[in-house]
Order: sequence, then structure tokens, then C-alpha cells
Amino acid sequence: MNLLKDKSFNFAIRIVKLYKYLNEEKKELILSKQMLRSGTSIGAMVSESEHSESKSDFIHKLSIAQKEANETLYWLKLLYMTDYISQNAYESINEDASELMKIITASIKTAKQSINH
Repeated sequence: MNLLKDKSFNFAIRIVKLYKYLNEEKKELILSKQMLRSGTSIGAMVSESEHSESKSDFIHKLSIAQKEANETLYWLKLLYMTDYISQNAYESINEDASELMKIITASIKTAKQSINH
């Protein structure tokens, strides 16, 4: 779980920095706000899952993190396709978001299997 917690926190830092760049340099205020909300929510839900009340609550919290990661991927692609972020920046942060998505999905799958056995 520490790997996921660390990666989601570091991802949130990247999202905050990208948000600041988009606001200050590109004067983009709407899409970046959506990206900030969903991108930082991933780590918040991962952190909450550490203190879940049950295995099903743990799965629920990680499922929300998974949805937030998916939404963040959408906003990042939209920002890239509308020329607010460069291809290099997009590919780098998209890779991090995709990796988070894979780790979260695997964690949910493992938790579900432990309930069924």
C-alpha cells in the first residue's frame, strides 16, 4: 500500500504544479480546475482507504480513486488536444496516471479475491 500511497501523493504534487503552470502561464482556469480536483482526489481516496472500516469499504474507497484517475486521464488528454500542454508533458504525466490506474485496479482485484476466499 505504501507504493500506491507514495505514487498517488507524488502524482498530486505534479498535478498541483501543472495546475499552477496552466493558470499562470496559459491563463487556463476551467479545465485545469477540473484536472486539479480529480487529480488530487486520487491520493486523498487512497489515503482514506488505509483507515477503511471493512474490506468492502476499502474496495469502495479505491474504486472512487480509480474513477478519479480515469477522469484525470480525460482532462489531461483534453488539455493536450487543445494545445494547453505539450506532447512531452502529456506523455509523461499520462504515463504516471496510467500507472496509478493499473496499481489501483490490481489492488481492488486483490481485495475482492480475498473477500471471495
